[in-house]
Amino acid sequence: MLPELDEKIVRERIAKRIALDFDNGSVVNLGIGIPTLVSDFIPPNVQVIMQTENGVVGAGPSPEEADLRFIGAGGRGLSLLPGSSIVSSDMSFGLIRGGHLDATVLGALEVDEEGNLANWWIPGKLVPGMGGAMDLVTGAKAVYVATTHLDKKGRPKLVKKCTLPLTGAGIVSTIVTEYCVIRKQNGHMVLTEIAPGIELEDL
Repeated sequence: MLPELDEKIVRERIAKRIALDFDNGSVVNLGIGIPTLVSDFIPPNVQVIMQTENGVVGAGPSPEEADLRFIGAGGRGLSLLPGSSIVSSDMSFGLIRGGHLDATVLGALEVDEEGNLANWWIPGKLVPGMGGAMDLVTGAKAVYVATTHLDKKGRPKLVKKCTLPLTGAGIVSTIVTEYCVIRKQNGHMVLTEIAPGIELEDL
Protein backbone atom coordinates (compact mmCIF):
# COMPACT_ATOMS: atom_id res chain seq x y z
CA MET A 1 0.00 0.00 0.00
CA LEU A 2 1.47 3.33 -1.05
CA PRO A 3 1.48 5.93 1.74
CA GLU A 4 -0.63 9.06 1.35
CA LEU A 5 1.44 12.22 1.48
CA ASP A 6 0.54 15.87 1.96
CA GLU A 7 -0.02 17.56 -1.41
CA LYS A 8 2.60 20.25 -0.78
CA ILE A 9 5.18 17.60 0.17
CA VAL A 10 4.34 15.60 -2.98
CA ARG A 11 4.72 18.57 -5.30
CA GLU A 12 7.96 19.77 -3.72
CA ARG A 13 9.49 16.27 -3.58
CA ILE A 14 8.94 15.83 -7.33
CA ALA A 15 10.25 19.30 -8.19
CA LYS A 16 13.33 18.95 -5.96
CA ARG A 17 14.32 15.64 -7.54
CA ILE A 18 14.04 16.97 -11.07
CA ALA A 19 16.03 20.10 -10.15
CA LEU A 20 19.01 17.88 -9.29
CA ASP A 21 19.23 16.55 -12.85
CA PHE A 22 20.30 19.74 -14.61
CA ASP A 23 23.87 20.82 -15.33
CA ASN A 24 25.40 24.28 -15.50
CA GLY A 25 24.25 26.09 -18.61
CA SER A 26 21.26 23.84 -19.33
CA VAL A 27 18.38 25.61 -21.09
CA VAL A 28 15.13 24.31 -19.62
CA ASN A 29 11.43 25.01 -20.18
CA LEU A 30 8.95 24.42 -17.36
CA GLY A 31 5.31 23.55 -18.03
CA ILE A 32 2.40 24.49 -15.78
CA GLY A 33 1.59 22.85 -12.44
CA ILE A 34 4.32 20.93 -10.59
CA PRO A 35 6.96 21.76 -13.24
CA THR A 36 6.84 25.47 -12.36
CA LEU A 37 8.24 24.64 -8.91
CA VAL A 38 11.49 23.20 -10.30
CA SER A 39 13.11 26.63 -10.60
CA ASP A 40 12.67 27.11 -6.82
CA PHE A 41 14.97 24.15 -6.09
CA ILE A 42 17.91 24.50 -8.49
CA PRO A 43 21.07 24.02 -6.36
CA PRO A 44 22.89 27.31 -5.65
CA ASN A 45 26.07 26.12 -7.41
CA VAL A 46 24.20 25.34 -10.67
CA GLN A 47 23.15 27.97 -13.19
CA VAL A 48 20.22 26.88 -15.33
CA ILE A 49 18.72 29.12 -18.02
CA MET A 50 14.94 28.86 -17.65
CA GLN A 51 12.90 29.62 -20.76
CA THR A 52 9.17 30.26 -20.63
CA GLU A 53 6.87 29.54 -23.54
CA ASN A 54 5.43 33.05 -23.40
CA GLY A 55 8.81 34.69 -23.90
CA VAL A 56 11.27 34.92 -21.00
CA VAL A 57 14.83 33.60 -21.28
CA GLY A 58 16.60 33.58 -17.91
CA ALA A 59 13.57 33.35 -15.64
CA GLY A 60 14.16 32.93 -11.93
CA PRO A 61 12.10 31.61 -9.00
CA SER A 62 8.77 33.12 -8.06
CA PRO A 63 9.40 36.05 -5.66
CA GLU A 64 7.50 36.44 -2.40
CA GLU A 65 5.72 39.46 -3.86
CA ALA A 66 5.11 38.76 -7.53
CA ASP A 67 5.35 41.57 -10.08
CA LEU A 68 2.50 40.66 -12.41
CA ARG A 69 4.33 42.21 -15.36
CA PHE A 70 6.57 39.13 -15.25
CA ILE A 71 4.75 35.79 -15.34
CA GLY A 72 5.34 32.37 -16.81
CA ALA A 73 3.10 30.61 -19.32
CA GLY A 74 0.97 29.22 -16.49
CA GLY A 75 0.37 32.62 -14.89
CA ARG A 76 2.77 32.13 -11.95
CA GLY A 77 4.94 35.11 -11.07
CA LEU A 78 8.65 34.85 -11.81
CA SER A 79 11.80 36.87 -11.28
CA LEU A 80 14.22 38.06 -13.94
CA LEU A 81 17.80 36.96 -13.31
CA PRO A 82 20.79 39.09 -14.37
CA GLY A 83 21.25 38.73 -18.14
CA SER A 84 17.66 37.62 -18.76
CA SER A 85 15.68 38.69 -21.81
CA ILE A 86 12.03 39.14 -22.68
CA VAL A 87 11.45 37.99 -26.23
CA SER A 88 8.56 37.83 -28.67
CA SER A 89 6.40 34.74 -29.08
CA ASP A 90 7.91 33.89 -32.47
CA MET A 91 11.44 34.05 -31.01
CA SER A 92 10.36 31.90 -28.05
CA PHE A 93 8.91 29.22 -30.32
CA GLY A 94 11.92 29.50 -32.59
CA LEU A 95 14.05 28.45 -29.62
CA ILE A 96 11.70 25.56 -28.87
CA ARG A 97 11.20 24.30 -32.43
CA GLY A 98 14.82 24.89 -33.36
CA GLY A 99 16.09 22.32 -30.86
CA HIS A 100 17.75 24.83 -28.52
CA LEU A 101 16.20 23.49 -25.29
CA ASP A 102 18.15 20.90 -23.34
CA ALA A 103 15.00 19.82 -21.52
CA THR A 104 11.35 20.51 -20.91
CA VAL A 105 9.44 19.51 -17.77
CA LEU A 106 5.74 18.75 -18.26
CA GLY A 107 2.85 17.31 -16.30
CA ALA A 108 0.93 14.19 -17.34
CA LEU A 109 -2.47 12.57 -17.43
CA GLU A 110 -0.92 9.27 -18.57
CA VAL A 111 2.53 7.94 -19.47
CA ASP A 112 3.05 4.42 -20.78
CA GLU A 113 5.83 1.84 -21.07
CA GLU A 114 6.77 3.04 -24.56
CA GLY A 115 7.41 6.59 -23.33
CA ASN A 116 4.19 7.91 -24.86
CA LEU A 117 2.76 10.99 -23.14
CA ALA A 118 -0.86 12.12 -22.86
CA ASN A 119 -1.16 15.40 -21.00
CA TRP A 120 -3.57 17.73 -22.76
CA TRP A 121 -7.11 16.38 -23.05
CA ILE A 122 -9.64 14.11 -21.40
CA PRO A 123 -12.36 13.41 -23.99
CA GLY A 124 -15.63 15.09 -23.10
CA LYS A 125 -13.95 18.00 -21.30
CA LEU A 126 -13.68 21.44 -22.87
CA VAL A 127 -10.07 22.51 -23.45
CA PRO A 128 -8.57 25.31 -25.56
CA GLY A 129 -6.15 22.95 -27.33
CA MET A 130 -2.77 21.30 -26.93
CA GLY A 131 -0.91 24.60 -26.90
CA GLY A 132 2.89 24.60 -26.96
CA ALA A 133 3.22 21.09 -25.52
CA MET A 134 3.35 19.58 -29.01
CA ASP A 135 6.29 21.85 -29.87
CA LEU A 136 8.08 21.21 -26.58
CA VAL A 137 7.96 17.41 -26.74
CA THR A 138 9.41 17.38 -30.25
CA GLY A 139 11.84 20.29 -29.90
CA ALA A 140 13.49 19.63 -26.52
CA LYS A 141 16.43 17.24 -26.28
CA ALA A 142 14.95 15.63 -23.13
CA VAL A 143 11.36 15.42 -21.91
CA TYR A 144 10.84 15.15 -18.15
CA VAL A 145 7.44 14.23 -16.77
CA ALA A 146 6.65 15.62 -13.31
CA THR A 147 3.53 13.87 -12.08
CA THR A 148 1.83 12.38 -9.08
CA HIS A 149 1.89 8.59 -9.19
CA LEU A 150 -1.92 8.40 -9.02
CA ASP A 151 -4.71 10.66 -10.22
CA LYS A 152 -7.27 12.25 -7.88
CA LYS A 153 -9.39 9.10 -8.04
CA GLY A 154 -6.49 6.86 -7.03
CA ARG A 155 -5.87 5.44 -10.51
CA PRO A 156 -2.29 5.01 -11.78
CA LYS A 157 -0.99 7.56 -14.24
CA LEU A 158 1.81 5.19 -15.29
CA VAL A 159 0.03 2.71 -17.52
CA LYS A 160 0.73 -0.17 -19.89
CA LYS A 161 -0.71 1.77 -22.85
CA CYS A 162 -2.06 5.33 -22.97
CA THR A 163 -5.80 5.51 -23.60
CA LEU A 164 -6.01 9.31 -23.81
CA PRO A 165 -5.03 11.36 -26.90
CA LEU A 166 -1.24 11.58 -27.14
CA THR A 167 0.83 14.73 -26.88
CA GLY A 168 3.85 12.86 -28.23
CA ALA A 169 4.79 9.27 -29.08
CA GLY A 170 7.88 7.73 -27.50
CA ILE A 171 9.26 11.08 -26.40
CA VAL A 172 9.51 10.76 -22.60
CA SER A 173 13.07 10.64 -21.25
CA THR A 174 12.43 10.64 -17.49
CA ILE A 175 9.40 10.31 -15.21
CA VAL A 176 9.54 11.57 -11.63
CA THR A 177 6.70 10.86 -9.20
CA GLU A 178 6.61 11.22 -5.42
CA TYR A 179 7.53 7.53 -5.17
CA CYS A 180 10.07 6.82 -7.90
CA VAL A 181 12.19 7.82 -10.88
CA ILE A 182 11.87 6.04 -14.23
CA ARG A 183 14.26 6.68 -17.12
CA LYS A 184 14.35 5.59 -20.74
CA GLN A 185 17.32 3.31 -21.24
CA ASN A 186 17.98 1.47 -24.51
CA GLY A 187 14.45 2.16 -25.64
CA HIS A 188 12.79 0.88 -22.45
CA MET A 189 11.33 2.73 -19.47
CA VAL A 190 13.37 1.48 -16.50
CA LEU A 191 12.74 2.02 -12.78
CA THR A 192 15.99 3.55 -11.48
CA GLU A 193 15.09 5.00 -8.06
CA ILE A 194 12.54 4.26 -5.35
CA ALA A 195 11.77 6.79 -2.61
CA PRO A 196 12.72 5.82 0.97
CA GLY A 197 10.06 3.75 2.70
CA ILE A 198 8.45 2.56 -0.56
CA GLU A 199 8.36 -1.14 -1.42
CA LEU A 200 8.81 -2.35 -4.99
CA GLU A 201 5.73 -4.55 -4.66
CA ASP A 202 3.58 -1.52 -3.78
CA LEU A 203 4.79 0.34 -6.86
